[in-house]
Amino acid sequence: MGTGTLHLETTAADGAMPVAGARVVVTGPDGGTLYDLITDAEGRTRAVSLTAPDRALSLSPGAEGPVYGSYDVTASKPGYITEVIRGTQIYDGVTSTLPLNLIPLPASYRNAGLVRTAETPPPAVQSAQPRDQQGDTAAAAGRVLRDVVIPEYITVHLGPPNASARNVRVRFADYIKNVASSEIYATWPEAALEANIDAEITFALNRIYTEWYRARGYDFDITNSTAYDQAFVENRNIFDNIGGIVDNVFNQYARRQGRRDPYFTQFCNGTTVTCPGLSQWGTVPLAEQGLNPLQILRYYYPKDLELVTTDNIAGVPASYPGSALSQGSQGDGVRTIQQQLNRIRADYPAIPQISSSDGVYGPETANAVKTFQSVFGLTPDGVVGSATWYKISSLYTAVTRLAELDSEGERIGLGAAPPAAVLRTGTRGGDVAELQFILNRISAYYPAVPTVIQDSVFGPTTAKSVQAFQGLFGLTADGVVGPGTWNALYDAYRGIEDTQPAPAPPAPTPPAPGAAYPGYALQSGARGESVRLMQQYLNALSAVNAALPALTADGSFGPATRNAVLAFQRLYGLTQDGVIGSATWARIVAAYQSLGQNASAPYPGYYISSGSVGDYVRLIQRALNTLSAQFSSIPAVTVDGVFGPGTRSAVVAFQRLVGLLPDGVVGEQTWNQLMENR
Repeated sequence: MGTGTLHLETTAADGAMPVAGARVVVTGPDGGTLYDLITDAEGRTRAVSLTAPDRALSLSPGAEGPVYGSYDVTASKPGYITEVIRGTQIYDGVTSTLPLNLIPLPASYRNAGLVRTAETPPPAVQSAQPRDQQGDTAAAAGRVLRDVVIPEYITVHLGPPNASARNVRVRFADYIKNVASSEIYATWPEAALEANIDAEITFALNRIYTEWYRARGYDFDITNSTAYDQAFVENRNIFDNIGGIVDNVFNQYARRQGRRDPYFTQFCNGTTVTCPGLSQWGTVPLAEQGLNPLQILRYYYPKDLELVTTDNIAGVPASYPGSALSQGSQGDGVRTIQQQLNRIRADYPAIPQISSSDGVYGPETANAVKTFQSVFGLTPDGVVGSATWYKISSLYTAVTRLAELDSEGERIGLGAAPPAAVLRTGTRGGDVAELQFILNRISAYYPAVPTVIQDSVFGPTTAKSVQAFQGLFGLTADGVVGPGTWNALYDAYRGIEDTQPAPAPPAPTPPAPGAAYPGYALQSGARGESVRLMQQYLNALSAVNAALPALTADGSFGPATRNAVLAFQRLYGLTQDGVIGSATWARIVAAYQSLGQNASAPYPGYYISSGSVGDYVRLIQRALNTLSAQFSSIPAVTVDGVFGPGTRSAVVAFQRLVGLLPDGVVGEQTWNQLMENR
């Protein structure tokens, strides 16, 4: 027997919102609980070890018995549908991540709860089902798009083409990671894995480029039926080595020399099923012989096949600059990364603030990049290569879209009751605008509901979105929005609103020296990073002075922020106008800096342990170092915001010193003792 490693993460809204404080239970084949975990501020648990059959079994097509361990995972949190994933696959020596996309409960189910159960089938390479993959090897038939574009999303039909099944919208890179994890064994040699991944990327792009299904009247790009296309399994774990390869090659595809179109890369397992294209099992001995991915592809496909990379990637705010960014780099590419990381930090607070988006890649930027890479499973080297660049861009797009929806909701201003109007194809006006906003808000959390253009016109796209919503919620899928559909829409929307986090004040961190006044006054209605910075400073001050109210550091200058500014101005003898001009700005910065490292911070509400990163870890490390100077039994630690073995050892030593359970985990009791004794 061997051992594999599993990370678990809970997010909502396409990864734009981590779900902290979720309970994740891992059970074994006998139903016994192996781990009972709570997710941290980034929605992640610590890594857990699980047994698996010996790795060698998955390297031979003739092996008898299981080649991977199988475990069940349950994720739950009040306000969300409980997710039960059966058959999560663990390979010997392989680390994987199970991304659990939690869906908010409709408001009417708030006290009743709902459970969704999903099964993870065996990898498709085990199947004896014939593959009847048909396509255009030269894109000669049907419609074709003008250019090869890596789509931001791909729409997958969860069944054969003519089956009555749901469609789901998935980010393209995440789709490929899922396909590769669902098709083959993660233990295979890297060259074999990459050759298979190249074939899977190219197969999907061929479907999109030739509009194979859409040209035939379907409303999806590809199916998850291995008889026609390639495997895709909702809610399955993704193997980290496969994910790493995809991050580096997701915009790479195969074509014949002299052509633009992606080649139709048909494939099958090559043992129980044969086909004219690539043999999945056949890639293993070829890789063991030393062939690289392109050589393996040319073994099965035409000899003039080539692998090309495109920077034509939809949904990316700025293309990769072409070379890696690291300490010493300067320019617009660095400025883009700094701005995007600062925005992502609002939703993932472990990422430290970059005090200035000045386009200069210094230690502060490198630290923020390293933390981002640690949180999202990339190599934490502090260097922004193409994989890190596009991961940052992808998440930035997700969080800003969600923020734009929030802003749009404020403008529309939903009433206490749904409109009375019945809407159908052809209807126009304000009620349609409200419907389209609600559909897009729901779409962010329910991937089966497609997005719509908010143009106040009830056209075919809006009708399809309504029908998808109705089918998902057990209503007659007629595309007409009457009282029943309106009530269900409002119920789902209010359920989403109920799960929106109210962020706790962030732990105080040293401000940028002389944080510069932006050159204009901040007042009601203002938005942006300068507002967020002032909110963070005021929050840190409120933790030590009850006269200052706490507020949400959301970058939006609303009534709560104005009240906090007024209270600060009153306390410090400034003009009480609720506006942060240059004098108030300077006084807030000075007051914040005077806190130094002695500001207290409340328990964040979740366990902090090995693998945790961020400001709260830094606060723990500073407290441990203060105590280390007084007690020789507590070792000093590096204040880097990463909860590694050194920090764990110091926590254990502290727990022993004060008579707590020495488990190396900072729960509420350990936190409070650290803060009181430092």
